[in-house]
Amino acid sequence: MARLVKLYSQVDNVKKQYFIRNRIAEENRQKENEAAVRIQCWFRGCQVRAYLSHLHKNATLIQKIWRGFTARVLFRKRVKTAYFIMKMNFFNKMAVKIQQRWRGYYVRKYVHNYYARKRYLEGLTRKNEHIRRDIEEFVELQRKERERITLEKEEQGKTIQAQRLHFLLSTKQCPGVFNSPFREEPDEMELRLRKVKPLLARSAPKERKTPNIIPDLSNLMPNRERLPPIRKKPQGPFRPALEVQQQRQRPLEPSLRVATSITALEEAREELKCQEWRTRVIDQTFLPSLNTSQNKRYEGLMHTSTPFEQVAYGTKHFREEDLQGKKPFKTVFTTCHVFDKFGRLYSKAGNIV
Repeated sequence: MARLVKLYSQVDNVKKQYFIRNRIAEENRQKENEAAVRIQCWFRGCQVRAYLSHLHKNATLIQKIWRGFTARVLFRKRVKTAYFIMKMNFFNKMAVKIQQRWRGYYVRKYVHNYYARKRYLEGLTRKNEHIRRDIEEFVELQRKERERITLEKEEQGKTIQAQRLHFLLSTKQCPGVFNSPFREEPDEMELRLRKVKPLLARSAPKERKTPNIIPDLSNLMPNRERLPPIRKKPQGPFRPALEVQQQRQRPLEPSLRVATSITALEEAREELKCQEWRTRVIDQTFLPSLNTSQNKRYEGLMHTSTPFEQVAYGTKHFREEDLQGKKPFKTVFTTCHVFDKFGRLYSKAGNIV
């Protein structure tokens, strides 16, 4: 009974402590919840990381074993290939040696005789020496022959010159140009002038026998003097025939004034008109069908009009000045029923209303 009375006396204190502890629990509930969540996160993270580490170790072990197996297989294949290549190279080398020895023996015994070959080469060398000596003698003879011909041409030229200059030969009364009294002995040209004879006048070419159509006047005038012959080679500094022919057949080079046509301006205008005609959209003049512009003529643009002059200032205007009398557009076909439901059943975003 005493304990019950004591308990009843402490009811208020118990209630007060209950509410205080309840308030403290409510205040710390959020913090404790966050702490519990953090602990759970950390613990679960540790579990997951440990599990992932275990998986990574197992995967690494599997990869290591598999890669080692594949590498050993590949290495065995490469060793076999290298051994096969080395063996084939050795066999090829031995085969080449065998072929070399056999071909050498066969050629020395059945194809070429060493001593016969040596004698042949020695004979060929001696023959080459003889041929080379003969060729050198022939070349020397040709050189001497060319020198002889050159000397003969020079002597002939000097002789012809001496014959032409024979009138300069010295006499007892008048010493010549090449026989100066101040020299101890006469010049070479003077000695040559004494040996040669002067050039005689060339005789006229013999006349060919012609029919009796042209009368022969030689009997009528037997003492007439003959004219000097006409030289075939013209005398004087004449230009070559090819240059003269090119000058005669040279194309005309008119000036710009001569080359320009008189109707160049009109042709240019016609060309511009043709270009504008190609760039036109409508050939005929467009007349609007509006009531407001029935009495107004349409002004074409620059590339659609034929005259080139500029339109007078202040005459340009917009095509549609009055839009009040414009009639609404009339459709020919009926509208689609799907688009009729746009405002009633569908929104602008495409969602169902």
